[in-house]
Amino acid sequence: MAETNGMALEADPMALQLPFRAESAAVARQQLVEWLRSANARDQQRDDARLVVSELVGNAVRHARPLADGTMQVTWATGPTGLDIAVTDGGARTAPEKVDAGVSDLAGRGLAIVETLASRWWVESSRSRTTVHALLALV
Repeated sequence: MAETNGMALEADPMALQLPFRAESAAVARQQLVEWLRSANARDQQRDDARLVVSELVGNAVRHARPLADGTMQVTWATGPTGLDIAVTDGGARTAPEKVDAGVSDLAGRGLAIVETLASRWWVESSRSRTTVHALLALV
């Protein structure tokens, strides 16, 4: 098994089907941190991943619709390029995009935070679903 800074790259992927509610971010955070701890991830890697999954779940709930069954899917897996965290929802009228929030703005920083912590992020969309991925480097 290949490792990067103590983190096993071949850890089993994880998929959660969660209620389409803001409270699901806490469940996703807890499961992800436990999964990363079992993969021997460093504290900083766990903290960054925890914040990224929180932002992705929060953005889905605020800006999109649930999947047809009223849920969202949260997945993560490691690979040779890093940790891919993804949140799938039922899509929205507009595509997810980073905005430049002002200093006094109370919202609008989610994808800017994701962009800062991730080596890259991207969106996959179809008529019935949108998945936002964030790839976190393991170095």
